[in-house]
This record gives sequence, C-alpha cells and structure tokens, in this order.
Amino acid sequence: MSRRRFQTKPLIFCLKTLLLVYSFVFWVSGIVLLSVGLWWILMLGPYSVLISRTPSAVPFVLSGTGGGIVLLSLFGCWATCRGRCWMLRTFAVLLTLVFLTELIAGISGFIFRHEIKGSFFSSFSEAVQKYNALDERSLAVDDLQRKLHCCGVSNFSSWLHSSYFPNGGVPVSCCVRINDCERDDLRNASRAGDKVYDQGCFELVTAFFDTNLGIIASVTFGIAFSQLIGTTVACCLSRFINTNQYQMV
Repeated sequence: MSRRRFQTKPLIFCLKTLLLVYSFVFWVSGIVLLSVGLWWILMLGPYSVLISRTPSAVPFVLSGTGGGIVLLSLFGCWATCRGRCWMLRTFAVLLTLVFLTELIAGISGFIFRHEIKGSFFSSFSEAVQKYNALDERSLAVDDLQRKLHCCGVSNFSSWLHSSYFPNGGVPVSCCVRINDCERDDLRNASRAGDKVYDQGCFELVTAFFDTNLGIIASVTFGIAFSQLIGTTVACCLSRFINTNQYQMV
C-alpha cells in the first residue's frame, strides 16, 4: 500500500503543475475577453446603434464572461493548491458549464450570421434615410464613413433618396478631400459622384466580417474546447488525491 502511495505522489504533483499552468492560460483568455468587451463598449459603442435598433448585449456578455473566467481561473488555482477533492470537482463542473455556454453562443452566432448582416443593413439604411447630422445615429454614420472611407449603404447614391439630400446634399463625411468639396457640388447628384468615396459602407463592413469569421470561430471554439482539458485534469487530480488519502488510511 505504501509503495502505491509513493507512486501516486509524483503523478499528483505532475497533475497539479499541469492544472496550475492551465489555470494561468485560462486566466489570460479571461483577461483577453474582458479587454475585448470593454474595448467594444468604449470604442465601438457609438456604432452599436447602426448594427441594431436595440442596444447590443454582446459587449456586456463578453465582459461578463471574461470577468467570470478570471474569477474561475483563480478559484482553480486555489483549489489546486489546497488539494481539496470537492473544490476540484466544483471547478470541473463550472468549467463544463462555461464550455457549454460558449459552445452554444459560438454555434448560434455562426448560424445567425446572415440575420446579423440583415439587421445591420436595415438599421444602417434607416440611419441614412433619417440622417440629420445632429443625432447619435447620424454622428455614428459620419464617423463610420470617415474612418472606413466609404459613402452610403451601397454607394453615394443611397443619399439621393434621403431626407437630408434636398437641403444638405451628400454629407461632408463622404468627401475624399474636404477642401475639394463644395456644398453646391454635394447637392448636385452628377458632380457629387466625383467628390466622394466610391464604395458603400455595407460592403466594407460585411467583407471584414466574412474575412475574419473563420478566425473568430476558430479562437472561440479553441477556447471552449480547451476547457475540456481543464475538466479532465481536475477530475483526474481529484481521483488520485482521493485514492492517495484512502491508501494513507
């Protein structure tokens, strides 16, 4: 019995080391998710009104998930150092719940990606039609056009049917060179085409989304399935610690 106990101890040490390393990596992934969520809230917040008619919960979900992962990884380190079987089992159960949540969220986002594009198209089109250069959505449209060097939904002709065009013309945010854009030119449909960006904003945004969808999906599912490793190691460590305690008795 004592020989078996001495054979189990090195294995327990290795599993503890592995679980501590995993908990650290898990903690880093939580920090990344939390940072992305906060960055979305602070930097992309103004554009959320163009994505949907209702405020998006995605950045808050990312921040909450990241914060939860940070706390869970710290609990995993504590459970590993203490070597308590019930703590390790609790850690494994919580990891499984987080894995299922992330898996469902990732699959749902992939399945409903076309609905997300449709929501952006309708919300952005409405923002262009009701543009007044003053409200929150109008300012978000201007900022998007300046930063992406685009104009309108499909192209600058989207503005010709807006309520703003008869008096204001095409917004100045569409101009390739501000100094070369006169108000009279922007009110004239034929002359405005030579002064503004050719490409529509919807095409640019959706192209970026499609290009990076594979990377986003790979990272999301990679983080999710890595939790199965933590769950397996935590369960094995709990089992060996329990066996070692039984052999000591």
